[in-house]
Amino acid sequence: MRLFDFEEERIKQEILRLGAKRVLVQLPEGLKPEAQHLANTIEKTGALPMFSADPCYGACDLVTSEAESLNADLIIHYGHSKLSKHERVPTVYVEARATLPVDDAVAKAIPLLEKWRKIGLTTTVQHVQTLDNVRELLLRAGKMVVIGDAGRLEYPGQVIGCDYSNARSVAKDVEAFLFVGGGRFHAVGVALSTSKPTIVADPYDNTAFSVDEEAEKIVKQRWAIIEEARKAKTFAILVGLKPGQMRLEQALQVKEKLEGNGKKALLLAVREVAPDRILQFPSIDAYVNTACPRVALDDASCFRKPLLSVREMSVVVDELSWEDFCRQGLLEN
Repeated sequence: MRLFDFEEERIKQEILRLGAKRVLVQLPEGLKPEAQHLANTIEKTGALPMFSADPCYGACDLVTSEAESLNADLIIHYGHSKLSKHERVPTVYVEARATLPVDDAVAKAIPLLEKWRKIGLTTTVQHVQTLDNVRELLLRAGKMVVIGDAGRLEYPGQVIGCDYSNARSVAKDVEAFLFVGGGRFHAVGVALSTSKPTIVADPYDNTAFSVDEEAEKIVKQRWAIIEEARKAKTFAILVGLKPGQMRLEQALQVKEKLEGNGKKALLLAVREVAPDRILQFPSIDAYVNTACPRVALDDASCFRKPLLSVREMSVVVDELSWEDFCRQGLLEN
């Protein structure tokens, strides 16, 4: 039995309905081993399957330009829910819902939540179908449960790497959060966005743990990086080239603010915000990233110079105080 539902029958029906002859499939890293299995499924329709080998970080990262270059009739995007309102190439989103139960991991998480009664509940799209059951488990444990339903995301309680609006919308009503899902990445995002204690129920490892120490370490690291960036005279503003990360107008506003504060500012267009791409401009003292906000938080040690989010830039130019910045949460939505 596979850990995720790949919706093979739906894929075949969509290909046949659209009459697609060339299909470009986009898989996040953890699902790439399933490429051959999915190729076999697609070939049964008579279509030619092609697979993107590039990293895929979310629905903001659609392979639209690549599909156009390959004359693909259809993109099948796995692992994320729809974000874009309109796609230049027809796109089918397959959320790859997890098939494994979460009850045991949640049971292990409940003792870690004993200090708090009001609990916010969050997860990724892979586990949104479990939230009603998880809510019942928490209610039986004497907890009051709140699930946020706000912002641009498809499902109540859902979070993605750059959008925690569902969690933020209920942060004032809860004392702590429970995140149901694998790993630390999204749970740390919940903690940084809400400044609330966050416990993980991980059904893949069947474990439960807190991410509060990790989140606190990142907060201290961000303070040090902001202080270093205050000394910078020349900034580069990074403009993302991925379909869901291009914020040119925001980049222009950042440029205007920096120059209004006596700084020099250069616009850099980039598809991947990586050290080997942006550190080849020796005159730049610091960077402001208008693309994916998680890069600065998760990969800070990879960059020899300060890499800031837009809101962190506001702290550097004294438009926003550090206290307000922390109170509002480190991750912007």
